[in-house]
Amino acid sequence: MAVCSKTLKRLFMAAMNAVEMTDSDISLAIVNDKAIADLHETWLGIPGPTDVLSFNLSSPEYAQPSHHGKRHGIHGEIIASAETAAREARVYSWSPEHELSYYLIHGLLHLVGYDDQTPSERISMRRKERSVMKAIGLPAPPRRRPKTTCHQR
Repeated sequence: MAVCSKTLKRLFMAAMNAVEMTDSDISLAIVNDKAIADLHETWLGIPGPTDVLSFNLSSPEYAQPSHHGKRHGIHGEIIASAETAAREARVYSWSPEHELSYYLIHGLLHLVGYDDQTPSERISMRRKERSVMKAIGLPAPPRRRPKTTCHQR
């Protein structure tokens, strides 16, 4: 899948604005399934590829950012698999670019304090994902089959 880095960067910056993230430094990496599988196993002990990983690299005072109010000074990394995005886009009948954007937004929300480990957390996170996608001019993501989409370390 060809990725237009300028378009992804523009969409990601708009997503950061939508969640009121200021003065933050977030690195994005778009990788293949092998690379993300290696990271998945190294950092989480789970073999096989996943769609997106997020790592909060902030100093301790920002380690648990609140999703209430502005987010300031968060440092992190989001790594997404282009191969998984292409595969899942076929499953959900929408574009690979939208699927990849969804992964980046999902990872971003983890960095600002959202989680999806419990049913109520998942509902809240899915609502916010749809809200951010709409705010930046993308269609809402299709309903997901039950699974944890992102792993955060």
